[in-house]
Amino acid sequence: MEQASLALVETRYFDAAKLATKALRRAHAERDYLTMARVCLPLQEARRQIRQDAVDAAETNGVVSVRHADDLPRPLRPGCVLIVPPMIGADGRSLSQMAFKRRVPLLVLTREPMTRKLRWPIVGLAERSFRAYVEPPEPLEYREDRMVRDGFEGPVSASWFSAAGEALGDAAIASVTADLHPWWRVDDLLVATEAIPEHEKLYQRLADACREAAEANEPAEDRRLVDSPNPYSF
Repeated sequence: MEQASLALVETRYFDAAKLATKALRRAHAERDYLTMARVCLPLQEARRQIRQDAVDAAETNGVVSVRHADDLPRPLRPGCVLIVPPMIGADGRSLSQMAFKRRVPLLVLTREPMTRKLRWPIVGLAERSFRAYVEPPEPLEYREDRMVRDGFEGPVSASWFSAAGEALGDAAIASVTADLHPWWRVDDLLVATEAIPEHEKLYQRLADACREAAEANEPAEDRRLVDSPNPYSF
């Protein structure tokens, strides 16, 4: 954690995020919830800085829509990318991970085909998937003849992209119910931060849950015996 904090002070944001994530996972494996709560702050700040660099670039250069691997800019550049069918959530996750490894501030969202209620599903993926249903950038008609179920051709704005990312993180938070044992809420929120690593409130809720978990008694039963099907299944 000390190394992550030092990297943050030195504005080495990718190093800070990598070190803090490693510390968070180690503390989680040990059920050291107080350490997890402390690690959340530098991790949140490092991710916030990376997100801001990406959004600043998108406000200047626009959001890139990617329908096929060949649509990706090469080399990768800072900014925001919207993954569009036929590409799927796993493609968006792979791109996000690749950009992070290459230290490129790149935000990635994946949209799925428009629903009959005229909403765009936005998906985040880790050990489980999270979805938010958002208004498209402009009013659209449902079209059976299109893979994406609409005729949208234009680019999306950086402001729409940021709002969709916030909605996805908010949906992930809402999916973790308050009646869960604090240990299980920590587990679920940790998965959510891995699926949507740019969302600040997720880290805040995770830190809150960690502090509650530190004060809670151990659950009476193993979660795998309580939950059916597997809570991390798709």
